Amino acid sequence: MTNWCRQSPAASGIRSLLSVAAVLLTGSLALSGCVAGQPAEVEATTAPESSASASPKPERDPELLPGGSALANRDYFDFVNARLLGQAPDAQGKAIIDNLVAAGFEKAAMQVTPDATPGGLAVDSIEFSVLAGEDCLIGQVRSADYTSTIAPVLSNGACLVGKTRTIDW
Repeated sequence: MTNWCRQSPAASGIRSLLSVAAVLLTGSLALSGCVAGQPAEVEATTAPESSASASPKPERDPELLPGGSALANRDYFDFVNARLLGQAPDAQGKAIIDNLVAAGFEKAAMQVTPDATPGGLAVDSIEFSVLAGEDCLIGQVRSADYTSTIAPVLSNGACLVGKTRTIDW
């Protein structure tokens, strides 16, 4: 007597492949139905090529919030610094501090690192900060690239670690 229910390994493999093909075909037909009908609303998640130039312009420029936290003023801090560095990519510490003062930040709450090494060579980067309550707005310029962060005030009341330049102008 022959067992008709028994399958050879080859037949079992073919049946598995056909099952997978059927699932894939069904899925692709279902997806093509979406394309033929009303388009679904999808939020774009692609990254812009250049974050500085491709970012959508806000409806209005950010503004300083006097007495506001570092978080509340970060957009304005970044806006002011990016605008300066767009006009003067090799701006030094004095120009950066003067720009922040002109934008309304309090000079007494600022720190900046030196523009040159003790041997008179240009530094690789300039760091600068504005104390805002319990936090610090910290900016860095390196080879015309600007970055910023928010950090808590250090235990000594300062924002920057290491030697900073006296802001006496």
